[in-house]
Amino acid sequence: MSISRRYFLKNSGLSLFGAAVVPSFLRRAAFAAEQSSRKKILVAIFQRGAADGLNIVIPFGEKDYHALRPTIAIPEPSTRSDAGPSAIDLDGFFGLHPSLSSLKPLFDSRQLAIIHAAGSPDATRSHFDAQDYMESATPGVKSTPDGWLNRFLQSAPQADATPFRAVAFAASTPRTMMGTAPCLCTEDLQGFHLAGNAIHPARGVQLLAGAFEEMYASAPDHLLSSTAHETFEAISTLQRIQIAEYKPENGAQYPRGPLGKSLKQIAQLIKSDAGLEIAFTEVGGWDHHVNEGGVNGQLASRLKEFGDALAAFNQDLGDRMADVTVLTMSEFGRTARENGNRGTDHGHANAMFVMGGPVKGGKVYGKWPGLKEHQLHEGRDLALTSDFRDVFAEVATRHLGVTDTAGIFPGYAISPARFHGFLG
Repeated sequence: MSISRRYFLKNSGLSLFGAAVVPSFLRRAAFAAEQSSRKKILVAIFQRGAADGLNIVIPFGEKDYHALRPTIAIPEPSTRSDAGPSAIDLDGFFGLHPSLSSLKPLFDSRQLAIIHAAGSPDATRSHFDAQDYMESATPGVKSTPDGWLNRFLQSAPQADATPFRAVAFAASTPRTMMGTAPCLCTEDLQGFHLAGNAIHPARGVQLLAGAFEEMYASAPDHLLSSTAHETFEAISTLQRIQIAEYKPENGAQYPRGPLGKSLKQIAQLIKSDAGLEIAFTEVGGWDHHVNEGGVNGQLASRLKEFGDALAAFNQDLGDRMADVTVLTMSEFGRTARENGNRGTDHGHANAMFVMGGPVKGGKVYGKWPGLKEHQLHEGRDLALTSDFRDVFAEVATRHLGVTDTAGIFPGYAISPARFHGFLG
């Protein structure tokens, strides 16, 4: 049987971009578990579908908010025991959706910051285009060949990088991780498979290695034959990490669902000192045109998993969060006014979360534009006051240590004067 490198990478359950460097890449991976690297780590989370920022971080101090949303508005904070669920007061003006109660302690301990009225200056209402613009960090430009996180990786090459330097937990490599810098992409580190051979969680590495051996025995490809030993050593890294046997620490309990599973595996990679620097994951289900709900309903259910997953990740990592920043984003927000189906339509500006030890939290950052009709974007959406590229750039410079942003944010002059100061 003729086995090409493309076939090998596609069917092993991993996507490694920059395949020309795979041999040395895999060779170094054999020692990933032994490396003790306390690098700064960024975990990016994309809420695909355009999350409703106005019902996630509620401007209950804005009197027009409730008038615009007669059936889905979140009630103002209340201390009455018989009042029912209501917004969780943050600062007397903004409140969290009650499903995000697990994040309130992080806000109070200054480990969670929020940037409201943030997003893309491009006014598209297309999910595809808006996601593309945000992930490439070039709003309005469709021809950008790579993503902003991959450009960061390109700007800071590392001779000792492991296959786990950049990991995306997704069905396919996300736009933000596409480019010439290598990136590992998988939906589940436990789910590797090869040529139809299922991997049992407890014996996955041994079964996978056996499948490799069978392939190598009949493979005429010299590259595969000459790097077989290095490949087995790379697989043994995952065996030492023991993904299937991982037990969260500090009493952390991840919620069921893909986000909880992804963050749990990211936490394990971080604590295993596997060389992780950039992690990406995504969670869908935010496009609520019909029956969005208020304190209960579709949005509330998504937010419960979202908030509990973030809180569990923070609790699980404990002191390791000192090196970690989590950044959340969504392609655009929702209309300020609810529609006739008790939902919301595609909007403009949104809310972003930043969580971690380095974060100067306990504050909602950004200039609030207001919700009066003349203050709304095109008379219908929350107006933009913070360009998402400035948020990205503050994380890149003050957390990841980038000194030259020109190559990461092409066509946009980054200025620290526009940074909000949510990172020291």
